[in-house]
Amino acid sequence: MLKATLRSFLAHRGRLALSALAVILSVAFVAGSLIFSDTVTHTFDRLFASTAADVTVQPKQQDLRAARVSGSVQTVPAALRDRVAKVDGVAAARAEVSVQNAVVVDRRDKSVGPTTGAPTITLAWHVTDRSPVKLTSGHAPRGAGEALLDADTAGKKHVRVGDPLTVQAQPGTFRVRVVGIATFTTTNPGAALLFLDPAVAGRELLGSAAKATSVTADAVKGVSDAELKRRIGAAIGTGAYDLKTANEQATSAAASLGAFLDVIKYVMLGFAGVALLVGVFLIVNTFSMLIAQRTRELGLLRALGADRRQVRRSVLTEALLLGLVGSTLGLAAGIGLALALIRLMTAFGMNLKATEMVIGWRTPVAAYVVGLGVTFVAAYLPARRAAAVSPMAALASDGVAEVTGGSRPLKVRAVVGGVVGAVGAAALAGCAAATRTAQAASLLGLGVALTLIATVVAGPLLVRPVIRVLGAALPTVFGPVGRMSQRNALRNPRRTGATAAALMVGLALVGGMSVASASMSASFDQQIDKNLGADFIVQNTNFVPFTAKVRDAVLATHGVGRVVPQRLTQIAVRLPNGSQVRTTATGYGRGLDDVVHISYAQGGSGAALADGRLAMDAGFARNHGVRVGSVLPVEFPGRRRTELTVAALTDQDTTQGFGAQGGLFLGLATLAKYVPDAQDSVLYVNASPGTRTQDLRPRLERALGPFPQVQVRNQGDYKQLVHDQIAVLLYLVYALLGLAIVIAVLGVVNTLALSVVERTREIGLLRAIGLGRRQLRRMIRLESVVIAVFGAVLGLALGLVWGVCMQQVLALRGLTALAIPWTTMVAVVLGSVVVGVVAALLPALRASRMNVLAAIAHE
Repeated sequence: MLKATLRSFLAHRGRLALSALAVILSVAFVAGSLIFSDTVTHTFDRLFASTAADVTVQPKQQDLRAARVSGSVQTVPAALRDRVAKVDGVAAARAEVSVQNAVVVDRRDKSVGPTTGAPTITLAWHVTDRSPVKLTSGHAPRGAGEALLDADTAGKKHVRVGDPLTVQAQPGTFRVRVVGIATFTTTNPGAALLFLDPAVAGRELLGSAAKATSVTADAVKGVSDAELKRRIGAAIGTGAYDLKTANEQATSAAASLGAFLDVIKYVMLGFAGVALLVGVFLIVNTFSMLIAQRTRELGLLRALGADRRQVRRSVLTEALLLGLVGSTLGLAAGIGLALALIRLMTAFGMNLKATEMVIGWRTPVAAYVVGLGVTFVAAYLPARRAAAVSPMAALASDGVAEVTGGSRPLKVRAVVGGVVGAVGAAALAGCAAATRTAQAASLLGLGVALTLIATVVAGPLLVRPVIRVLGAALPTVFGPVGRMSQRNALRNPRRTGATAAALMVGLALVGGMSVASASMSASFDQQIDKNLGADFIVQNTNFVPFTAKVRDAVLATHGVGRVVPQRLTQIAVRLPNGSQVRTTATGYGRGLDDVVHISYAQGGSGAALADGRLAMDAGFARNHGVRVGSVLPVEFPGRRRTELTVAALTDQDTTQGFGAQGGLFLGLATLAKYVPDAQDSVLYVNASPGTRTQDLRPRLERALGPFPQVQVRNQGDYKQLVHDQIAVLLYLVYALLGLAIVIAVLGVVNTLALSVVERTREIGLLRAIGLGRRQLRRMIRLESVVIAVFGAVLGLALGLVWGVCMQQVLALRGLTALAIPWTTMVAVVLGSVVVGVVAALLPALRASRMNVLAAIAHE
């Protein structure tokens, strides 16, 4: 049996090649994502471990997170360095200054920072054996007005020694001259580094030489990091600071990097999942057809003494051989994919070395588990059918007797599909009627999964009624050829259903997400029209706070009327029911009603922005026992505590600044009292009376020329910004669709190729009675198109239902508009016609080249 299995596998290796390709693609994405993430993690672990000081004293982690929201910089006293230096076991201590929210521009007012989202870090120049860079040109900065720039940034931005740069920091703007170039000795994480003299860094970047962002300490030989941390903690106390050893600092930095890596990993695993799901249909169809074509062969094996278990084991062995070959090639392809990602990241400024690629033990294990597992699972049902072949099948005159025919399996499918579909439909109906987002989302996920399973199971039942409608025009347009192509598609409903299911999965996904994204865009457009009253919005490109100089430039622009700043801060609010909520609150300046239209359930903007007052979403207040007049204990960053009175309740669906939990906002004066160094995150700008907006915009853009980090947007621009952000998700879905279509095309090609082999004698007879080669090719192409359109119709119908239910979930978050992108739907259907034509090219060509007499004599 083993010899027979190996011979059978080698005899059909060409027919199995397309199925193997589906396994290769899925394994490649799994292996590539693991190799890439392991390589980046290993590289940065070494970077963090080699550059971190033995012990670092820094502000509390919670305060650091809050500072990123408000744009402030959390500091420690620079004098803390002297106290740390006196601790027994400290070899050296340094007061570090490192700021990530400064903006550095060249003489042409162009930012020298990375364009990839990595930070521009301005810091004090300290030379240690753990420095990530070394001076390679010029000299170290001496006093105010001098700076070093890293070599990678200097090369990309064409900055040379002697060039002037302008630094826009929180305390103010100052100019420096580049006096030296520093080159990375470790992996460049993609950031831009600008070094200042330590004697002036605190004053220029933090507003005072008495401040530092951290204090680092090196241990003397023989003192462990943990012991030094304990001693420093005993000397300075740990209540106001976080103390971290080198390993803890590296772990913390790696955790932040992990969030970035997870995005890439999950995206690639999503591609792998789609490839696996669609590949299962392809493999099931392939093995089912091969078994149907080998009915006589399997019957002879049974007649010669092979039992059912041996036949089933033989088919599963073939599947495992397919999985083994596919997994091996997929692992090799995954290494290539990881190499391509590494080079892509290098092009974006993160200098990873391909020679340091990490292939951990879990990568090949995962590759073979995925590859072997998917082929085994996909081939199990065909293997059971093969085991059911009777020895009498060897006596059949037709060598391709159908082993999967009969009405009973379709009846079972009808019952199973109907029950699962009914439960799935009930879940989707429950999602549409739910009043809580979490409950609706859970029901949506359950409904999507069950309706997908039901459609796949019951798909063959839909083949005859749907294809009769879709192919109704074929006999009229193409005559007998069209009639035969329609009947060929109807001949085996299971095969047609399984082939179309691969395409259906991808199109259902894109249909659902297209409806959801179009609805989101339409909802945001409605909200912007309804709530945003400002003529212009000035905002950072990366949505981070910006220096006060930007506001000064806007206010000084001729024709500017009302300017309302917006600032953000994290706060912790103690609620009357005893719970504490940590959320983001928004501070607004005077004149809020001139630039934002807010609906209030109680109170108004004047009361909400008064000193010591705040406003809150009415629904949130109701759920937590808050009413107008409630006094709430509030803690701002830096453990600054106060009590604020609820003066207004808003009745908003959603709008900018009100999206955080609770929808809390307060006056800018109140926020500035407790977060004095918070920076503006948005400026709402109105033109002064008599000034046209089309005249004001170019003036604002000229005034903000020295600040390349901010942009001037009107309402149309703001809508486009939202659309572009939503489009990022949609493009990912389209990429997944593209992968699904590639594998679905392989499935159609495989099905048609095996179908041509199965119908060799029939094709020979058709040719013998006068069917021309061109007519034969047309017949196969039309059959392919009908199958592809059938899958597209099922997928889009299912995706449309999913999309409407997704919109109901979004409606619970205030996104109430429902929009259906009919243009996309029509384009997808037309695209499925193209898919059908392309998939049929090779099988049709092969069929048309058959020798007529040999085909008639074929068994």
